[in-house]
Amino acid sequence: MTASVQASQRSPTSLATAFALALGAAISLGLARFSYALLLPAMRADLGWSYFTAGAMNTANAAGYLVGALLAPRWLARFDARQVLVAGGIGSVLALAAHAFVRGDAALYLLRAVTGVASAASFVSGGLLAARLAQLAARFEPPHSAGFVLGLYYGGTGVGIVASSLLVPPILAAGPGWPAAWLALALAALAATILMARYTRGLAGAQVPPAAHGTAFHWAPLGYGLAGYLMFGIGYIGYMTFVVTLLREQGLAPALIVAFYALLGLGVIASSWLWARLLQRHRGGQPMALLNGLLALATALPVLSSNVVAVFVSGALFGAVFLSVVASTTALVRHNLAAPAWPAGIAAFTIVFAAGQIVGPSLVGWVADGAGGLARGLVLSAGVLAFGALLASRQRALPAP
Repeated sequence: MTASVQASQRSPTSLATAFALALGAAISLGLARFSYALLLPAMRADLGWSYFTAGAMNTANAAGYLVGALLAPRWLARFDARQVLVAGGIGSVLALAAHAFVRGDAALYLLRAVTGVASAASFVSGGLLAARLAQLAARFEPPHSAGFVLGLYYGGTGVGIVASSLLVPPILAAGPGWPAAWLALALAALAATILMARYTRGLAGAQVPPAAHGTAFHWAPLGYGLAGYLMFGIGYIGYMTFVVTLLREQGLAPALIVAFYALLGLGVIASSWLWARLLQRHRGGQPMALLNGLLALATALPVLSSNVVAVFVSGALFGAVFLSVVASTTALVRHNLAAPAWPAGIAAFTIVFAAGQIVGPSLVGWVADGAGGLARGLVLSAGVLAFGALLASRQRALPAP
């Protein structure tokens, strides 16, 4: 770890650095992935998609994400993590803009996959940098600040979700159509990438030696955590892909749907504060188990009741929890593995996360095309999340590295 990183953490600009780093999550997940839920109803109506096809678009995105996660250790061995972070942001900008110029399913599948690759580059490298920053925060600040840094990074996704909810619906309502919305998202991602690159300069450091990616990490000791996270990947993505479409089908007013999605994004931002102490206090799978259980409840709520209060409670709870499950995996890696094994550990959790997301959208879409529609698909998602909570509860802390 370089002296410049330590100086940055102890300086008044360290909080700005943490916020700028969080823009990586805002781009890779908030703008590049979760904005799709807002665009889905318009694209499905215009392009004549079934639920399966609509879900398969997110499956393609997750497949690209898996490719990126598999390549991340190689990239991090060759380049500084910050360089990978910024390159991923630039790739996301270009891919998002390209969505506006194609209409064929095959081309859109390809673009969703390319966006996934770029997102993984940003998200894995950003998670590594967040872990480094958290380590310094624990050294120079009160202990709970390390959990706060991790929560803040993943909570940055909420900024992207809120930005999407403010950009996409007005553009769709004004009439230019979904291609213009993709361009707006690309411009937002460009602005975020510029800010991220400018204010994370102090995080530059040496490349990760290749040995750290293969010889120092073993999957089996964290098997229950990895399995619980796989269930999370399968379960949560059904909600994030189809919940807006479900609410439209239930007749919720467009303004309320926008408010719902913005509230979900604000919940993601708030999660930085809500769960920081939990992530810092526990070394085993307890945080992931609790958070998966809460997500199962949030996913079931809009199925059980279309009442506005139930819907908004669902959005607020889901937003306040789901990215903290991701943060819990970085905390699990940081608590239980030696620093040289962090990149491989983060990459392993990212791989199972991506694998779950490959299965989840198409599975829920396939179920939704049958009897019971989207409600039945989200019940499946809730059940998978509950199973993930059970698995994660079995994960025990490892001996100190």
